[in-house]
Amino acid sequence: MSEPRRLYHFIGGKPTPPDSGEYFPSANPATGEVLYEAARGNHRDIAAAVEAARKAFDDSQWQELSQTRRGHLLRRLGDLIAENAEELARSESLDNGKLLREMRGQLATLPEYYHYYAGLADKIQGDVIPTSDRRVLNYTVREPLGVVGAITPWNSPLTLTGSKLAPALCAGNTVVIKPSEHTSATVLRLAELAVEAGFPPGAVNVVTGFGGEAGQPLVDHPGLAKISFTGSTATGSRIAAAAAGRFIGSTLELGGKSPNIVFEDADVANAATGVVAGIFAAAGQTCIAGSRVFAHRAVYDELLERVSERARSIRIGDPLADDTELGPLAFPDQRDKVASYVDLARSEGARVLTGGRATDGGLGGCFYEPTVLVDVHNGMRAVREEIFGPVAAIMPFDTEDEVVALANDTDYGLAAGVWTTNLARAHRMAARLDAGTVWVNTYRAMSPMSPRQGFKASGVGVEHGTETIKEYTRLKSVWINTDEGPVPDPFVMRG
Repeated sequence: MSEPRRLYHFIGGKPTPPDSGEYFPSANPATGEVLYEAARGNHRDIAAAVEAARKAFDDSQWQELSQTRRGHLLRRLGDLIAENAEELARSESLDNGKLLREMRGQLATLPEYYHYYAGLADKIQGDVIPTSDRRVLNYTVREPLGVVGAITPWNSPLTLTGSKLAPALCAGNTVVIKPSEHTSATVLRLAELAVEAGFPPGAVNVVTGFGGEAGQPLVDHPGLAKISFTGSTATGSRIAAAAAGRFIGSTLELGGKSPNIVFEDADVANAATGVVAGIFAAAGQTCIAGSRVFAHRAVYDELLERVSERARSIRIGDPLADDTELGPLAFPDQRDKVASYVDLARSEGARVLTGGRATDGGLGGCFYEPTVLVDVHNGMRAVREEIFGPVAAIMPFDTEDEVVALANDTDYGLAAGVWTTNLARAHRMAARLDAGTVWVNTYRAMSPMSPRQGFKASGVGVEHGTETIKEYTRLKSVWINTDEGPVPDPFVMRG
């Protein structure tokens, strides 16, 4: 057998071997086959990447580039992603086990993120502020921060990297990315495409490796102006503390335990499909997974039957096959974590209605059956803590007030789903649910134009939309005295 290919860091516009000379394997979770070996980054690799990013940021080639030209580069990068969509989709599917058909769908829309921020690049502007003295001009400008660090997860590497990279570049920053050690390949390829698009060397850098060896040195590097992270709440908390200690900004998209609520007047067939999409799509490995399902007692049995029946029929297998509906979990430890939570639920008194077993999918991989838990309540750890797998806990409720209290009884506040045909109720629920995103009669809808924010332990800051530009710029207020006469009383503040 041939040796697996080796992937280097991408620093200063070119592939760069690791300082340590060490590499680590990345395996296909569907088969266990090693796909490649990635460079094992350390603090010296991070330092080199931050230095390259700072050099690119300070260079006149970048500083003097007009905002419109930055937009052109982002549009070209989006176009290159579209041109290489099949390669990128297949690579990511092999790396993390996502269905190839889902990845094709993601890659069909991902260029829109870059196109959106391409159009926004020359709309970043300040204001003229009225003052009490008309001889004094006061205006504001938004400036780029400098070097932005981005730490991205394994479940949707390209999409979640784009949520950080596109607005950061749009605002005029340069970037150092530390992707998950489980999914390095597509982010490295993205950095190559950025250079091909015309971004100067060092504008986009990637250091691969593990959190403690590469991620923490990136967070701690004094040359960083901001850190943007998507991942677990525990890690996000540590990053927030480190960023606050150095007075730099942080944008954190963290965990979730999202409620998906079905009222008695809902179209139950559609709601059941929404529940399945919310928890079993992507094998439940999404921060917005609708893992807590609340069904009105009048439709509880029907919904439970529909969801359970569909869960039993979900086709598990090779994520590259067109008819597969559920691929593997991304790596063995994640499968074991899911299994341990289902075992915990059993010990807490829950009943497994369907699923509840690990399987190799007939391929020797890291699969877990779509699982429905009943006889559960909000006090169980398996219902309160993020599992990040295909496990739905389904509970009945009787009143609107009751389900609002249950839905909000969580440390998280990332997303929520509501299924109802009552327009007034839809608006009431949207207002009362403690979540940054509320979907009504749909689930997992997303757009680069729509801002996304986590409440409570689900995060800090905004991603997507025009609001996110504030996360990647600093505001400067400029005062110009247009009066050439003598300066008045120096002991009186001027307005």
